[in-house]
Formats: sequence, C-alpha cells, structure tokens
Amino acid sequence: MPLDIATPPEPRRFGAGDRVAVLLPLPLAGPYDYRLGPGLSAAVGDYLRVPLGHRIAIGVLWGPATDDVDVAKLKPVLERLDTTPMPELSRRFVDWVAAYTLAAPGAVLKMAMSVPDALLPPPLPPPAYVAAKSVPEGLRLTPARQRVIEAAWAPLPASELARVAGVGVAVVRGLAEAGALKPVVRSATTARAAEPDWRLPGPSFSPDQAGVADALKGMVGAGFGVALLEGVTGAGKTEVYFEAIAAALAKGLQVLVLLPEIALSAQWLERFAERFGTPPHAWHSDLTPARRREVWRDVAVGRARVVVGARSALFLPFTDLGLVIVDEEHDASYKQDEGVCYHARDMAVVRARLGAIPIVLASATPSLETQANIQAGRYRQLHLPARHGGAAMPEISIVDLRKTPPARRSWLAPPLVEAVTETLAAGEQALLFLNRRGYAPLTLCRTCGYRMQCPNCSAWLVEHRQAGRLQCHHCGLVSVLPPVCPSCGAKDQMTPCGPGVERLAEEAVARFPNARTAIMASDTLTSPDAAARLVAQMERHEIDLLIGTQVVAKGHHFPMLTLVGVVDADLGLAGGDLRAAERTFQLLTQVAGRAGRAERPGRVMLQTFEPNHPVIGALASGDTARFYEAEAAERRAVGMPPFGRLAALIVSGPDAARVERTAAELSRAAPQGEGIEVLGPAPAPLAFLRGKHRRRLLLKAERRIGLQDLLRHWLSLVKPAAGVRIQVDVDPYSFV
Repeated sequence: MPLDIATPPEPRRFGAGDRVAVLLPLPLAGPYDYRLGPGLSAAVGDYLRVPLGHRIAIGVLWGPATDDVDVAKLKPVLERLDTTPMPELSRRFVDWVAAYTLAAPGAVLKMAMSVPDALLPPPLPPPAYVAAKSVPEGLRLTPARQRVIEAAWAPLPASELARVAGVGVAVVRGLAEAGALKPVVRSATTARAAEPDWRLPGPSFSPDQAGVADALKGMVGAGFGVALLEGVTGAGKTEVYFEAIAAALAKGLQVLVLLPEIALSAQWLERFAERFGTPPHAWHSDLTPARRREVWRDVAVGRARVVVGARSALFLPFTDLGLVIVDEEHDASYKQDEGVCYHARDMAVVRARLGAIPIVLASATPSLETQANIQAGRYRQLHLPARHGGAAMPEISIVDLRKTPPARRSWLAPPLVEAVTETLAAGEQALLFLNRRGYAPLTLCRTCGYRMQCPNCSAWLVEHRQAGRLQCHHCGLVSVLPPVCPSCGAKDQMTPCGPGVERLAEEAVARFPNARTAIMASDTLTSPDAAARLVAQMERHEIDLLIGTQVVAKGHHFPMLTLVGVVDADLGLAGGDLRAAERTFQLLTQVAGRAGRAERPGRVMLQTFEPNHPVIGALASGDTARFYEAEAAERRAVGMPPFGRLAALIVSGPDAARVERTAAELSRAAPQGEGIEVLGPAPAPLAFLRGKHRRRLLLKAERRIGLQDLLRHWLSLVKPAAGVRIQVDVDPYSFV
C-alpha cells in the first residue's frame, strides 16, 4: 500500500454566502459545489441537506468549493443537520480508500453513511394504550373488547395489547377511536446497556500467554504499530487479545474487533461477555434497521466502547478509536469484490496508521502477505506455540482414496467410517467437513446428459433438497427441480451428481442411525440466533455427528469433538486462483484445529486422491513453515503478490459485442514498460454473471511501480461503450 498518509490542515468553518464542496454518498467523481444561505454556518464534516436535481440528498461538507462558478449560480444548502459531524479521521479514511481502490469518493462515503436515518432525530415510538376511566356511552362491549380493556391496566403498544388479549389489532384501534382506550406517548430514549468492565479479572495464563498479553497491552497508547498474534488452533489467542482490549478501555478508548462472519460467532460473544460482564456492540447485516441506527449513533457519540463487526464496521464514525483487532486475518471474506473493491484487513491497517493507534492481526495460519510484512520488519510477530491448558494438537492421517475408495454412490471411505464408529461408541463427537453447500453441485439428465444451468450465469444450479429447490450461488436465482428433462422431455431422469453437505448427511444418517446428526452451513444457519442455538447444542452434546462447510472452521470450541473427517481434501486445490493452495491449507488447518481442544486427544483424517500434493503433505507432517517457504518461493519467482502488484479490470455488460469491443480497446491502450505486464483480455471464469457478459484484463507490475497512477492514465484513454462497465479491483483475491 504505497500511498502516502499526510496530516491535513485544521478544518475550516464557513458562514452565510460562502461556497462549499459537499460530498454526496453516490458514485460521483467528487464533491458538488453549493452555497450557504443567509443565517447558515457550517464546518467541515457537518452533514448537510442539499438539493440534487429533483430530490433532496444528505451529504458531508468536505471543504471549500472546488471551482470558480459564480456563487449566485450555486444552489443553496437547505439545512445543517443537528447531529455529530463526521470525524476528521473518517473523512481522511474515505479519501484514502477512494484513492487506493480508484473508486468514486462518493461510493466510499456511502459505506461510511450506511445508516442515513441515524443522522435524523430518532423517531418517536408508536403510542401505548391504557384503559380509560370509564367506557363511553353506547359502546357495546363484546367479549373481545372486554379482554382488551382488562389487559390495558398498564400502557401497552397496540400490537402487544392485541397479542395479550388474543384479538386483532383492529379491535384495539377501534376501542381507541371510540375513547375506551387512551393513548400514552412514550419517550424515544431506550435503556443503555452497561459498558464493558475492564476491571473484571481475566483467566489464568501460561507464561507464553502472559508474555504476549503484556506485549499487546504495551502497544495501547504507544502510537501506530502492527502486531501479528500467531498461535496454533486452541492456543487462546482470543483471551490474550482481550487483555489489550481491557488496556484500551482503561484508557477510555474505543475498540474495533473485526471477525470474518460476525453472524456466526456466538461463542466469541459469549467469551467477551464472560470477560467484560456485558456483550459488545455488534455490527452486521442481520441487525434490524432500528438496531443499526442505534449502534451507528452510539459509535458516533462515543457511547459504544467496543464494536465487533464484519468488514463494513471499519467505516463506522469512531470518535476515539484506540485499538483495532482483525481476527482470522487470513480469511478471504475480508475482501469485498463488488462495488468498492477493498480488503478490510489492509484497510484496517491504514485506518490504524491514520489514527496513530495499534492494530493486532490474529491467526493460526497467517496470510502470505502478512508474513512478508513480518520478514520485512514492518510488522511485529508474537507467537503462542502451544494449546491452552496442555491440550495436544490432533494426530493427522491421510486416507488414500485410490487404495481405499468409498463404496459406489458413497462418499465415506472405510477407514473414516470405522473412525466415526469408534468415536461415537466412545461417547465423543465427530465432524465431517465438506466445503460444498446443498445436496449436489450438479443435476443432469441420465438420458441426454442435459445439465441444469443458471440462465443468468455460467454456473450450474445447486440442488438444495431440504428446501426443495435448485439455486444459483452466484446470482441467487431459485427454481424447482423439473419433473421432465427440459431438453429431451424424459421423465424422472434428472439425477444429482456429486455430494454436498445435505447428501453427505443422508449417507451419515444411513450409516450411523443412532447418532444425532446436524448440518452446519451458511444457508442452513439463517440468523445469528440459529447459529447460537446450534453451537449451544454441540456444547451440551445434544449432537453426536456434525456435518459442515467452512463455517465450522471459524474459531468454534467443542470440548467433546475428537474426530474431524475431511471428506474431500482436494476440493479447492484445482483452478487458476494463485492463492488456491494457500487458502486450502489455511482452511483445512483451521478445520483440523476443531479436534481435541480439551482433555481428550483428537485426530484428523484427510480423504484425498492426491496424497503427494504439497498441501496434503504439509498438513500431515505439520510442517507449516516448509509449506509457506515453498509457496513464497514460487510466487517470488513469477513476481506474484505479495512480491509483485496485481490489478484486475473486469469489463461487463449485457451486450457481448460491446463488452468485447471495450475490452479490445483497453488492450490496445494497455500500459507498457519495464516491470509491467498486461494479461488478457480473456473471458472471466464466470464469463456470464447475473445477466452480464464479462471479460478480464490483469495488470501485473513490480512493487516499485505506482499502480494507481498507471491505472488512472490507462482508464483515461478508453471510453466504455454504452451499457458497459469497467470495474477496477486493486489487489484482487477472487479470479472468477
């Protein structure tokens, strides 16, 4: 990330008649100019209501006007909102992210203004109703009405009163209109949760853990610094970095913790509440609009002391952020591939540097990018070499599917079946891991070979038998399984090919009929509450055999889980993704780490057709360092990240010819020079996605070359055809 971070001048204040630049949360190239009307004053960072065409928009005062248009010709600012201004660091962060990603500043601002309602006064809650002193004359009291009046001895909202009385809301409203119920206006203020208590005692630490905790605490308040907290699975990394959180809270600072999938992190939230006496503020897509508004405002006024969230939490308007933690920093879900393309881990480091605060990156399998920064001396490394409480690392063995294949139409090889049987007989829990959702990844006709494909994407439809549907995992299209083949008309000939977790569960139930079996996948855990319930069932040993996708690898701790069977260890190794081997190694290491985390020893079995693959060999031997050294040497030899720079240009549109023409023009205008190489244009692996044709160009450059300036000049030379979009992805992670 070579862009400089400069300290801006002090914010200016503007008065009536001044020309100001207002940045709007829209994909615009920059701020629009307005003028402040009579009696109106505002400062940089204030939220302003302004006219925009035929509508009204809310933007942020970004600075003085940017051009020399006569002030009389500018539209007036309508209002300055009476709310906490956007902090200076948030504005600098928006500018930095926009410059680095080549995104429109307004598109980045939209992420920082994700809850527009939070800028307005909170709405008054609906009135509650209480029974009047007497029933109005002439009002006939039916049994339903009588129940409502009896239930309304204390103020209740109409919906709650109807529920208690067992009637429809219309009955309550009718009584209110007749005067039998009196409205009671309630206050908009809500009870505030207790603040996390940093004074509560933490757990007992081993000497290694205590040393790392002291080092992290020493970083708080000492300026910018990046530390990698590396430790084997089960080493207690979470509890250790909780000590840094306590140190930040003791200094009155706010803390941001990023997790890959906050909606599935029930155990993390429980651990936090045990340590600090209350849950943190959570930020994720499953929050209700009212709760999102409340959390946003609490962050803006400094009331939220600790926020745990998904990558979007990085853009919340922190007033006094003093520590950032990125847990599972290697996880690919930190990369956003649509809209503004950014990597939350990397941008979190930028946010920490802007604010001159420390940031902790935690992982059992650090990314190659982070390891390169360690070797270059830019990051500090803190290591936890052993599991907490003396638990041993699991024994890992390979099941060679060439020698011991599963039975026909089965997916579990005999050695794994035997191991599961032994584990269940011992009263322990087992996990079968397959990183493929649904019942089957492909459905085809046995008669003519027709394959069920998404009409909007270059992808097969995945059968989800439990939900009774076929689904595209790229655009979300849902359809039913046809009774006859759409191509040849053959009846009852559509058959599933390959296993997903649902099909694996079907086999498991047949093989282990007495085992209590459950599926853990992102599409079966429909909410944080559902995830928490399933985790609690595992903890209470109400589940014997868990079948899951990658969500089971996200830091879960199940003391009775002693066996992990990876059904297809080869899945993910193939394809053109430069990080395929690294990702597979990280994922399987994390999954293997679920086994034997308490007193009972654990074991892991990897089913594979490629026992000699470097990833499989590294997992079996436990030689992590050797794997990463080989992976780094391979990338360094060809100048791939983190030893070179990449940027992808994705050209897309509904008209294939126009997309092809724009891609060809980009190719002709491609930059040239020493240390620069442009690959493509070529069809993207998903050449048709959500109804749009796609072509990809890849710019590869040496690290010394300023990638952003190169890209800006290149894009300025080409005007896309009508209806064609060029998306820039600096530091791409996905190559689909």
